[in-house]
Amino acid sequence: MVRNFGLILLALCALGPGAAQQNAPRPLLGFFPTPARPTWQGALATLEGISRHAGAVLLQRNVPWQDFAAGPDATSREFENLQNLVRLSRQRGLEPIFVVDALNGLDRRRFYGLPPAWGRVGFADRRVRRAFTNFAVRIAREFHPRYLGLGSEVNTYMAAHPADAANLVSLYRETYAAVKQASPATLVFATFQWDQLRRGRTEVDWSPIEAFEPLLDVWAISSYPCFDYPQGPPAGYYDPLPARTSKPLAVAEGGCSSKRVGRWPGSAAAQIAYLRAIRDQLGPRLTFWIYLLYNDVDANAYHSATTSERDQETLALFASMGLADAAGRPKAALAFWNAIRREAGKSPPAPAKVR
Repeated sequence: MVRNFGLILLALCALGPGAAQQNAPRPLLGFFPTPARPTWQGALATLEGISRHAGAVLLQRNVPWQDFAAGPDATSREFENLQNLVRLSRQRGLEPIFVVDALNGLDRRRFYGLPPAWGRVGFADRRVRRAFTNFAVRIAREFHPRYLGLGSEVNTYMAAHPADAANLVSLYRETYAAVKQASPATLVFATFQWDQLRRGRTEVDWSPIEAFEPLLDVWAISSYPCFDYPQGPPAGYYDPLPARTSKPLAVAEGGCSSKRVGRWPGSAAAQIAYLRAIRDQLGPRLTFWIYLLYNDVDANAYHSATTSERDQETLALFASMGLADAAGRPKAALAFWNAIRREAGKSPPAPAKVR
């Protein structure tokens, strides 16, 4: 839910491209590259920390609407920033996984960063559709990534705006085709908020995911179960997912807080319980697994990057989800994460084919 607010990478344009870890073990483990504070020193420190404990970074980017409204070859400062972040990541042996996001990561009912002159829009708006597809195609052409997401936690928007849900799905289908034309080997997906899909302990609403089929190359979820289960996910919490599909699975974001925030629970034990549940219930089927934060973030330092008081309050709920604190000191869950990664390295890579 928390995106890479305020990464200050504008002065790092001269770095070489480096190389991603093409033979990394499966699942490919990684984090969002969100620094403790939005400075270029903080961004570099976070990337260095991630490179010691992971093989991937998830680059979830909002659409630069105005830049890409006309076509995919636009000159865009935002895209230059993304290019720099990809170079920095690859230099450190980290494989970028991309997600194109139209929405506010802290409030999925709303679009993010639309030009004021566009007014109130939905996914039927031609300008929205052109810019979204053009931006995704540019990423596909430029980077030919292994994984490219077209929308994050899309079922949350669909639930809030049911009249616009079909337009979101049709935009995904159009963009999927355009991305495949630009980069045929790229695996394309959208992400779905698992905790919202569940109906109690046993039932799952599969309809939002299946609305995107058969054009999901990966079934990817986000999950923050500790808001509902303070001790960590209950037994069998994720079991319905691998039972439902034979396609590759992914955790595109998720985690648990290591400390209580207001009335919301959190503990070091809950973090470990979350990691254990993902490993035991989904591990053999995962093609990639992204934990939300490598390090905690200073929510106050991101005050200017949030758009409302509600967003600031939401950000605070996620600020202590890192596996290290804001200074980079490891928490107990980081050792557990490293053990999972070592075990993944001993196993043969799982095929990431689409069935």
